[in-house]
Amino acid sequence: MSESTNNIKHIASPLAHQTLLDGELTRPVAGGRPIRLLPWLQVVKIGGRSIMDRGSEAILPIVAEIRSLLPEHRLLILTGAGIRARHLYSVGLDLGLPVGSLAPLAASEAGQNGHILAALLSPDGVSFVEHLTIASQLAIHLAAARAVVGSTFPPYHHHEFPTSRIPTHRADTGAFLLADALGAAGLTIVEDVDGIYSHDPNGAEGDKSTFIPEISAAELAKIEGTLPIDGALVEVMQTARHLEHVQIVNGLVPGRLTAALRGEHVGTIMHTNARNS
Repeated sequence: MSESTNNIKHIASPLAHQTLLDGELTRPVAGGRPIRLLPWLQVVKIGGRSIMDRGSEAILPIVAEIRSLLPEHRLLILTGAGIRARHLYSVGLDLGLPVGSLAPLAASEAGQNGHILAALLSPDGVSFVEHLTIASQLAIHLAAARAVVGSTFPPYHHHEFPTSRIPTHRADTGAFLLADALGAAGLTIVEDVDGIYSHDPNGAEGDKSTFIPEISAAELAKIEGTLPIDGALVEVMQTARHLEHVQIVNGLVPGRLTAALRGEHVGTIMHTNARNS
């Protein structure tokens, strides 16, 4: 009778006998900066309420500017939700839906805005793609076309963190998470304001408002009152791995987006905690 032998191959791994939930134990393995997947990519977030809801007078000039930028850059254009998402929130809250059920409703409206933008850019080979395609096939789409359009809402959906009755991870946060995960060259947020102000220029203390051309994520967290960005964006910027800064520009001013993508300072630059090393 032949003796049985153990042919199991053992693979040495520094994580084999550790809990993956302990940051101190995993840091020697996972503490380095991940590689940049698409370092040549520029991510542009187009505001839903600030740009798309304004109709042709705001959308068509942006489309023309993006079209002129296609020979210079490869773009991932992400659209946010507009005023219709607020109506969805209102109905959903009235029905008692949980916060996780409200997130995909708002994301669907952001996707509708993306379909509109992609349709206007379709003569240039630009198309709208869903989240799963962005996650796994974005590179091949950008090899075929100079730009791709998608929804900027992160696909948390029913897993949305229950810290608020309204989803906290919205358009700006989703754009940043995606751009940072891809190791993109930059993220530009296109809104209807010049950038960040010390006080809401349209609020009760508008007379005290001063423009802030440059600010860190830590300083941004100390500003009280209304900001033109998601509150959750301020939090995720402090854990960035690749993006060192984000610029907010006024999309209603012709040429601002072009200048920002060329590296010019034409809005508010928000610095993250990422360091280029």
